Amino acid sequence: MAGELNEGSVPPYYREVYEAIRSKIDERVQVEVFQRLLSRTDLPSAVQGQIAEHVDYTDGFLSKLSLYKALALIALAQQGKQPSPKLLENCIQEFPKPQLGEFKDLQTLRMQPTQESPLTVSQTLGKLLARDTVQVELIPEKKGLFLKHVEYQITSQHFKISVYRRYSDFDVFHELLLQRFAYRMVPALPPKRMLKGVLASMSERDFIEGRRRALGRFINLVARHPFFSEDELVKTFLTFNGSDVQVKMRDACKKMGDEFMTNTMASLAKEYLPADIQAQFSSSRELIRNIHNSFHKLRDRAEKMAERSKENATDLLMFGRELSTLGSDGSPIPSLASSQSTWGILRQSLKGLSVEFALLADKGAQQGRREEDDVVEKLNLFLDLLQSYRDLCERHEKGVLHEHQRALQKYGMMKRQMMSATVQPKEQVSVEQLESRIVQQENAIQTMELRNYFSLFCLHQETQLIFTYLPITSHILGAFVNSQVQGHQEMGAVWNDLQQKLGCLFGVDEMQSPPLTPK
Repeated sequence: MAGELNEGSVPPYYREVYEAIRSKIDERVQVEVFQRLLSRTDLPSAVQGQIAEHVDYTDGFLSKLSLYKALALIALAQQGKQPSPKLLENCIQEFPKPQLGEFKDLQTLRMQPTQESPLTVSQTLGKLLARDTVQVELIPEKKGLFLKHVEYQITSQHFKISVYRRYSDFDVFHELLLQRFAYRMVPALPPKRMLKGVLASMSERDFIEGRRRALGRFINLVARHPFFSEDELVKTFLTFNGSDVQVKMRDACKKMGDEFMTNTMASLAKEYLPADIQAQFSSSRELIRNIHNSFHKLRDRAEKMAERSKENATDLLMFGRELSTLGSDGSPIPSLASSQSTWGILRQSLKGLSVEFALLADKGAQQGRREEDDVVEKLNLFLDLLQSYRDLCERHEKGVLHEHQRALQKYGMMKRQMMSATVQPKEQVSVEQLESRIVQQENAIQTMELRNYFSLFCLHQETQLIFTYLPITSHILGAFVNSQVQGHQEMGAVWNDLQQKLGCLFGVDEMQSPPLTPK
């Protein structure tokens, strides 16, 4: 047999496999079913990817001959050979039989319900938030008289465990996340130290507290990400109690490699991408950029309102203290005013008002903290996610696309050198070396193309996650309205008490006196 693959040239086993897994509706095989078949071969994921690249798909289906070609490539790969169409052409013996496990189990591949497209991320905001909630608490560690560094107690509700981490642990974890999930949204870390110029406007204590909050947002976004949450790297960070957590994380990352090497969809990503993926990406990116800008402005306004609430609390406290100071003044009243003035009695009454103003100040401070914790923090969480999407888009364009372009340029240069070598007589060894390098570069380009499609595949999924998070807007508005209602009700109750107290102290007539200045 000269390697021509047709209905009559394949072993009976190939036809049996086809009949076992083909669609009942027509004579084709679904890509999802073929993917399950491919995963039963125990071949390395990179080899599975090469086989999938050489197999033709149409509208998510394989033809009968495409399946036969795939079975032959699987069998040859299991013999340790590099799967390629040329290998089939040069095959002069009967095509070998692939090892696919128990034949009776093959029909179950077809009978499994067809899942929705792997490109679709079936999540709701509720499901994402329910994946985990991670508390990050500050634990100062003192060396002698001075604060040398801080530790954080990390408590995961999902794993039901507390561990201790330093900023350097977060730093290594973040670095490894970017290596492992270069095609996903990885939130940025806050800076380790205060930037120049910040020191004047922020105390070190405020900086450390802001960094704690930012680390909390970071780890919660990571722990709730559907493609991160069950990953070994994330589990190690959230659960490992040993002292060498950084070594443990690096070891875990080395064993797994990046997501392209471990995700079963990496080699098939191209088949699931819509034809207008670039247009969809551009329009989504523009929309998300506008959303990002609007949420930035909302956060800035919310921060100013929270700051004003705290400033108002300080002013109320100082106002009460000044009244108390005024009432505590024991200076004698001049005789010329003592007969008609009620200042002596009034002055005595002012001392007791500082209690109500201190309570008002406390309620105002609580209002500021509520606005900061419930509104500003939620806005910052979503802004961190939006920024990580922007960073991902830049990585896609500057990373994968740029590397692919460079690989193609290098390949073109090699081809020109090869053409020059065939025209001009050169040593056979150098020509063979050049041919070998061209083959290596072709393989590199093929991998780059697969990575590019996988990067777009992941980008499409991450875009869906952004829109899944968008209903957080209603959470933010609800928190904002509730904080205002609660704050105004609590302060209103104190103001009412104060109004009644003033009525008792000074009389109703004085409380309802005509305006002192014309309107």
